[in-house]
Amino acid sequence: MEDATFEELVAIGEQADVTGWDFSWLDGRATEERPAWGYAGQLAGRLRHARSWLDVQTGGGEVVGRAEVFPPTAVVTESWPPNVVKATRLLHPRGVVVVHDPDEPPLPFADGAFDLVTSRHPATIWWDELARVLAPGGTYFAQHVGPASAFELIEFFMGPLPEARRGRHHDDEADAARRAGLDVVDLRTARTRIEIYDIAAVVYLLRKVIWWVPGFTVDAYRDRLRDLDAVIRREGKFVTYSSRHLIEARKPSSPEEAEPHGRPDGVDA
Repeated sequence: MEDATFEELVAIGEQADVTGWDFSWLDGRATEERPAWGYAGQLAGRLRHARSWLDVQTGGGEVVGRAEVFPPTAVVTESWPPNVVKATRLLHPRGVVVVHDPDEPPLPFADGAFDLVTSRHPATIWWDELARVLAPGGTYFAQHVGPASAFELIEFFMGPLPEARRGRHHDDEADAARRAGLDVVDLRTARTRIEIYDIAAVVYLLRKVIWWVPGFTVDAYRDRLRDLDAVIRREGKFVTYSSRHLIEARKPSSPEEAEPHGRPDGVDA
């Protein structure tokens, strides 16, 4: 729809289904580079060797659903009811239990219940709870959203947010994991390019990723949407950057192992 008007494109973005955590609707409307480490592939490999596994804030189950094999005990949590429905339809037939959970402590599981806990882009991270449900020797393996992710887009609507730019920094999260008693054994970072090609994609993203511009509605931000539409038409795209980090943290097998550690070797600064 190269000749679509601003209003037509906004309407398309407003009508799009934003349930689940599948962004394929954006094909042809936006692109995003992926971190080189390949989280979904690494997760699938780890699932082959786990005995009991929990995925926290799984969305619609799309990412974990790519795995070919699940452990004997396999559980995912999700807070948003439409996503719970999607995840149940996708994962229940494969033996994965889907738990509707508010994403606030406590997790509804016993201490030491899982030898592998995972998450991709959790909105909230409760390190003490993650450590509690991990079995001794168990691993938390996740890809988190890092600092100032998509801030070029966010600040277009909300103005400068200098204090918020530090939020979710990988060093801060690694320190929090250590305070919860976990040993950070791997930490990698990536900054990747996002290109957005029409205002329908912007409306879709701000409706789906609701914490980017809290309280977003088309009516409330119509003037800024119109300004951004003009930028995209003039430049051919709007460019912003995502920030990601891959983190692996291990729970000590015994109290003797629980000693302070510094930054792990090989951390990307």
